[in-house]
Amino acid sequence: MIRPPGTPVDPPPDRHTGRVDERAADAAEPQGADFVRELVRRDNADGTYSGRVQTRFPPEPNGYLHIGHAKAITLDFELAREFGGICNLRFDDTNPDTEDTAFVDGILEDLAWLGYPIDTEPLYASDYFEQLYTWAELLIERGLAYVDDSDSETISAGRGGYGKPGVDSEWRDRSVEENLDLFRRMRAGEFAEGSRVLRARIDMQHENMQMRDPVMYRIRHERHHRTGDAWHIYPTYDWAHGQSDAIEGVTHSLCTLEFDSHRPLYDWYLEQLPLSGDTPRQTEFARLELTHTVTSKRRLAGLVADGVVDGWDDPRMPTLRGLRRRGYPAAAIREFCAFIGVSRTNSRHQIELLESFVRQHLNRTAQRRMAVLDPIRLVITDWPEGRVDEVELTNNPEDPADGTRRVAFTGELWIERDDFRADPPPKYFRLTPGREVRLRGAYLITCTGFDVGSDGEPTVIYATHDPESRGGNAPDGRKVKSTMHWVSADHAIEGTAALYERLFSAEVPGEATGDPMDDLDRTSLDLRTGCRFEPALADTPPGAVVQFERLGYFAHDPREPMLFHRTVGLRDEWARLQQRA
Repeated sequence: MIRPPGTPVDPPPDRHTGRVDERAADAAEPQGADFVRELVRRDNADGTYSGRVQTRFPPEPNGYLHIGHAKAITLDFELAREFGGICNLRFDDTNPDTEDTAFVDGILEDLAWLGYPIDTEPLYASDYFEQLYTWAELLIERGLAYVDDSDSETISAGRGGYGKPGVDSEWRDRSVEENLDLFRRMRAGEFAEGSRVLRARIDMQHENMQMRDPVMYRIRHERHHRTGDAWHIYPTYDWAHGQSDAIEGVTHSLCTLEFDSHRPLYDWYLEQLPLSGDTPRQTEFARLELTHTVTSKRRLAGLVADGVVDGWDDPRMPTLRGLRRRGYPAAAIREFCAFIGVSRTNSRHQIELLESFVRQHLNRTAQRRMAVLDPIRLVITDWPEGRVDEVELTNNPEDPADGTRRVAFTGELWIERDDFRADPPPKYFRLTPGREVRLRGAYLITCTGFDVGSDGEPTVIYATHDPESRGGNAPDGRKVKSTMHWVSADHAIEGTAALYERLFSAEVPGEATGDPMDDLDRTSLDLRTGCRFEPALADTPPGAVVQFERLGYFAHDPREPMLFHRTVGLRDEWARLQQRA
């Protein structure tokens, strides 16, 4: 059973021993289930930042947003909203090699869809390139930065490792004058890519590897999507990040846990600069990880480039645009993120939990329709020739105000092939020779026979109906054990349904081999053409989700008419997993 939103999520047990690490439990929620909000409340009570709260969401425009970003987005924007502050959208556009305005536009679209439209001009790290450059020269003048002519392999080797001392670069003691001259010539584009970098001069023996003279600038002769060819050097994330926060007046800079070791560097840079007022503070939280899911943008871009999926919005992708196309409601994603909360302990959530939020939302909002995905013809032999009945069906039993619809019923219907068995297995209660079943909202029918094709498989099913059972109930009160959906053969419209398995078959992709791609399921799409739909489905707006009765929730593709993507099934797999646990 799903616990109510706000219920603390326990740290996961070790998957080998089955025990909970008590130290991890203590670190996970030292101030409650949502330590970030507790931190802000404490800051406001202490008068830190004069009670002001300002956050930022800083995506790199080198891909589209994915489900992992949704947690950061909801935290950044909702935190600012709850405390009467503001949240900036700032694009981290410091790498011209992979960035594109198409990603900028897509991120803006995805944010608006998720419920966080940007009503002002977005900010960009590139807005601050000149100020960052000026501050870099200041560090050079103070002897805190130097130009290094070493190649990347030499720099990496010289940094040593954990328990292994670093080695000073041979260029570390250049004079201020030489460093300024070289750095200015780097900016002017005089040197080849990879020939020089600017490094901070901190401590090559520091126990934190991030503090061992990190790179601040690298040469890139690439056209930038906003600044064009104006720059030949670009700041690294660590150099641009904290300084951009300070320029904008950010108070609480929220990052995922992989940046925990970067925080001392974040603070060191800010301490060296002539900043007035309180400086921003970086706080780390656990990122969102889901089972059967990969969120590395490099991996996702590879799936697109290799044609494994048909784009960033493929419904199997964990991107927000993929989830949107599949029919995930934005509200369900926000509710899921609120439910899992914010902690300091990395864990992997079951994707079935997210699907449960989606299912609960759609159960309340989605209209019901009948669709047959693997059709076989059913002929009612005693039906009056040419007669057309109209049966009244409820659009959504969870919402009586949604009304009813009338659906044509005739003597020839389409039903699901799986709803008939000539030789039924035990506990099979659907249609078989001699058995009576109910057709949804219509009549009780009894199978009288069937035809078979050359392969021995049934091709047509024959039945009689009880004319006194209109509405699906017998006047004598007799019971039937199965209710089946159907579509009138004379009124059906054809369409396509896309059914999906997990894109990655393993709960933790790559856990067994080290490569997530080894667990990629290349047969995860089952495209059903020739489906038969009730006519009302032709009026389903693009992007809207309906429940195909007995089959699941399906979203009408926003671009291709009469293509429906299965969003989630009807069975609550999360509840089943909880019962097993």
